[in-house]
Amino acid sequence: QVQLVESGGGLVQAGGSLRLSCAASGSTFGINTMAWYRQAPGKQRELVAAIASGGRTNYADSVKGRFTISRDNAKNTVYLQMNSLKPDDTAVYYCYVHRTSLPRDYWGQGTQVTVSS
Repeated sequence: QVQLVESGGGLVQAGGSLRLSCAASGSTFGINTMAWYRQAPGKQRELVAAIASGGRTNYADSVKGRFTISRDNAKNTVYLQMNSLKPDDTAVYYCYVHRTSLPRDYWGQGTQVTVSS
């Protein structure tokens, strides 16, 4: 089993920045993709950004140029630096990891990000 602990959410004004962190512990061997998803009220959960074990990244179009995902493999931690935040970024942000062995998929408990206009 893998445990994920997220931190860094909060309330920020539009144009501000936040940094999310997600630390994985437990059976972390075989973790490859680490990612951040978000879910706004009344909307489906969507991928924000993902990073492979080798460092290749993928971003939602809505956050390109504003958000940066990174990871520290030694610490099994993934980060999401969010700059130029907009009210539309308001959501619960979830950390996700994928392992090569079963069970493969794990989710964090979620952290609230609220951007005021």
